[in-house]
Amino acid sequence: MKHYIGVDLGGTNIAAGIVTADGTLLHKDSVPTGSARGYESVLADMAELCRKIIADSGIDPASVVGIGVGSPGFCDEENGVIVFAGNLHFQDVPIRAILGQEMGLPVYLANDANCAALGESTAGAARDSSSSVTITLGTGVGSGIVIDKKILSGAFGGAGEIGHTSLIYGGALCTCGRLGCWEAYASATALIAQAKAAVEKHPESRILALADGDANRITGKVVFDAADEGDCVAETVIAEYLCYVAAGLANTINTLQPDTIVLGGGICAQGDRILAPIREEVVKEVFGGELKTKLVIATLGNDAGIIGAAMLALEEKQ
Repeated sequence: MKHYIGVDLGGTNIAAGIVTADGTLLHKDSVPTGSARGYESVLADMAELCRKIIADSGIDPASVVGIGVGSPGFCDEENGVIVFAGNLHFQDVPIRAILGQEMGLPVYLANDANCAALGESTAGAARDSSSSVTITLGTGVGSGIVIDKKILSGAFGGAGEIGHTSLIYGGALCTCGRLGCWEAYASATALIAQAKAAVEKHPESRILALADGDANRITGKVVFDAADEGDCVAETVIAEYLCYVAAGLANTINTLQPDTIVLGGGICAQGDRILAPIREEVVKEVFGGELKTKLVIATLGNDAGIIGAAMLALEEKQ
C-alpha cells in the first residue's frame, strides 16, 4: 500500500500525518513552528517531523511516495514556492526544492485553506460531492473551491479567496486593506467586534457579564451563551451576523453553484442552531429562490489540512 505525508504549516504549529489513498489518517504529530528563527530552521524541523511520523507509524518507509504541504499565504504551486506568508514572515521560500532534497521525495504545495477544502472533499463532509466549497469562519474567512475533486487554483494560484469579495461597498475595513469584504462581517473576529459594539450601547447585556465585565474577553462562545440565557442583545447580534454569513454564501452559490458548501470554524460547533437560520436567509437571496446546494458542517476539524495536503501528492501520482 502506498502512503502519503500531509503537512499543515501553521503560524503556531507544524502538523503532519501519514495518509492513505482514501484519505484515512493513520498517524499524526506536531511541533512548534518558531518561524522567527527563519525558514531554514522551520523546514529542517518539518523534515525531522516527517521522518518521525514515518518511524512512529510503523509503516514501511519505502511505501511513502510523496509529501504535500499546505501553507498560509500565497503559494506558487507550479514551482513549489511560498511566495508570501505574512504570519510566518516567509517570502519566496523554495519549499519543494529544500524539503524534497532533504526527504528524497517529491513535494507538492498549496494554500492551507485549499488543502482543508480538499480534505473535506476527500474524506469529510463533502466526500460524496464532486464540487464543493469549504468556508472556515475563524480569525478571517478562509475558503477553498474543489471542482471534480481537484482544487480550483486559478491562472495564477490565488483563486478561492471568497472572504475578500466585497459584501458592502465602502464598508468596514478588512485586514487585506479593502473596505467591505465579506471577511470583515462574517469572520469570528467580526462577530466579536459586533458584540463589543452592542455592549457599548447595552452594558446591561449578559454578554458583558459572561465576559467578567471585560469587553476584551468577549468570544463567539460568550455571545452564544448569552443568547442561550435569553439575552435579547446577544440574540440580535447573532441574527445580524448570520445574515452577513448567509449573504456571502448566496453570492458563492450564485457564482459557483457547488453541490455542497462545508462550513467550518469554532462558531460552526453550534451546528443546526446556525445552519437553520442561515438556510432561511440564503433561500431569500439565492438566484431563483431555490436552494439546491447542501449546507453542511465540517467533520474533519484540524485534520482536514493534513489530509488535503497529502492528497496533493496523490493527485500528482495519478
